Parts: sequence; C-alpha cells; structure tokens
Amino acid sequence: MADYAIAVGSVEMLALTDGQGDMQPLNVFRASTLEQWQSEYPDLLDGELIHPRFGTTAVRSGGKLIVVDTGLNAPGCTLMNDMREKGIDPATVDLVVLTHLHPDHIGWNLTDGKPTFPNARYIATQADWDYWTSPEIIASADHIKEQALPLKDLNIIDLIGSDDYSITDELTAVGTPGHTPGHISIIISSGGERGYILGDVAHSPAQAHYKDWSPVFDIDPAMSRRTRHAVMDMLESEGTLVSAGHFPGNGFGRFVRLEGRRVWQGI
Repeated sequence: MADYAIAVGSVEMLALTDGQGDMQPLNVFRASTLEQWQSEYPDLLDGELIHPRFGTTAVRSGGKLIVVDTGLNAPGCTLMNDMREKGIDPATVDLVVLTHLHPDHIGWNLTDGKPTFPNARYIATQADWDYWTSPEIIASADHIKEQALPLKDLNIIDLIGSDDYSITDELTAVGTPGHTPGHISIIISSGGERGYILGDVAHSPAQAHYKDWSPVFDIDPAMSRRTRHAVMDMLESEGTLVSAGHFPGNGFGRFVRLEGRRVWQGI
C-alpha cells in the first residue's frame, strides 16, 4: 500500500493535502515560547516558522468514497492535483463531510460557483451552521457566503446533530466541540480495528504534550482544552490510529507515551 494510504479493517484512508501554511508559532500558540519550540520541537520549525499542513482525508467505506474536509483553495494550493495524482476523480466522490466550517476546511466545496464534487452530498453540523450563519458572524465570514451558503441553495447539504451520527456502518461522527461550536471528529470501527479522523482537535504534534496550548483559532479555548484532554487520553489508551489533518507528512500516527511524556508517533 502506498505511503499515503492506510487500512483500518476494511476501511481505506488516503491522505491528501492542499499545501501548507507559514506561521509564527507564537502567533498561533500564545502560551508557548520560542525556546520551547527550538529545544523540544526543532523538527517542526523552519527558521522561526511552522508549516501546518492543510490536510484532507479520503475514506473508502461501505462502497462509498467520502472526502473529509476540502482544504483552503488559495493560490498555490494543491488538493485537486493531489487527488488526481492519487487516482481520485472528484466526480466519483459520494459524500463530503465537513468537520467544521473554518476557511481551510471548506475551501474546495465549490469551484467557480459549482460543486467541486458534482455527485456528492455534503454534511455539516447544525451547530456550526447556526454559528457561522448568525448575522454578527456571517457579516465578516466571506468564506461562508462563498463556500457554504450556495450548498444550501443547491439543496446538496445535510445538517446533522453533533454527536453519534452514522455516516456508514463503519464511520461515526462524534462531537468534539471547542475549536468551533459544532466541530466533529470521525471514529472508524472495522474488523476489530479502530481509527480516528481528528479534525482540528489538535493543530500540532506539540499539543500531544502541551494539551493546554489552545491556538488562536479556537472559538472556545476552554472547551477546546477539555475536548483535547479527553480525546487524546482516549486515543492514547486505546492505541488508536489517527489521521491528523494539520500534522506533518501524511498525518497518520498515534499518540503514545515515551519516557513519561505523551508524543505523536507518525507513521
């Protein structure tokens, strides 16, 4: 199997990318220090910058091709090319699941006003939709006007509850709020194996240890911290395979304990 593909039972996950960002770590994680990054995470630094990946996960389950999140779609972004190189035709996608409605997760919902995945239905949570379309938020949320509202007009989006929504017999959406009000992650259960599509519960491998580092993008930082603690404790204790969209490489790995410290172990 290619290094961008991994199996969880009979489910196949394919790592896709829409490129990467260029950010000052202290502008993202304001509780951190540059010394911490330089001494503990030099592999994540490029000079004084970090490069979070704009990751997407394609999933084959129950005879369906599912895309989880659609990237940023800014100049230089690579998702469409990456999909083609990995043998994915956008027209064959059955379902697009949006973990939340931040710009770097819905950017390729539409292209030139038309659905990028023309035969797919889209799923988002009602809680996220209500937040982002509220008058005080949508007034400055052009990405919602451009990449979310047209889905409603076209009647191709389904708004779901934020917990225990069955996507297929092997995939379940679960609520992981804090980053946004209706943020979801996806549990994969197949053939006695477990997987987890993280969404933005964490943005960096550094948060495996520094779980209280809430990025500036979190809408409710306190809730985000509680969610991150609970989710990482669970994923570590179960040894679950994780797909983490903003993590380096293909984003596949596990949270493990090493010398008394939780770390991210990429695959």
